Amino acid sequence: MGNRGFIEPLFVVFDKEHFSDIFDPIWIAALVFMIGTVVLYNVRSRQLHRHEPLRTLQEWLLWCGLATFGLVLVGAIFHFYFLFVFAFIVIGIATFIWIRFFRFPPMIAIYNEQLRRARFYSQSRFKAAEATLRSKKTRGGQRRRRR
Repeated sequence: MGNRGFIEPLFVVFDKEHFSDIFDPIWIAALVFMIGTVVLYNVRSRQLHRHEPLRTLQEWLLWCGLATFGLVLVGAIFHFYFLFVFAFIVIGIATFIWIRFFRFPPMIAIYNEQLRRARFYSQSRFKAAEATLRSKKTRGGQRRRRR
């Protein structure tokens, strides 16, 4: 009888009548998070347009957010069983965590190492002041004399 109390609400229709205390907060939060995900993607993808791994991370988070919050909204509008809405939320949050903390950190670390190497190479190349100046030989090439 103890488990029945937890399992029973999962097979009830998710609507305002049966879940009056959490129905409105869940669909409003899903809508706000969906809009926030789109806005965050647009802002961050413009800021990170030169950094492919970071832009790809933002794209993955966008599609995960659209899928998760969109399914929660569809579940609320069409009165799915609460089991499905609960599954959408749990799986969506788990996917967000996986994307942000497990899938992309190794790729970002590799990319940061590439940036460090490129920065070190350019610094060592131009370490001496003379390296930034052109010599007279290469300055204008060989000019023709006027006759």
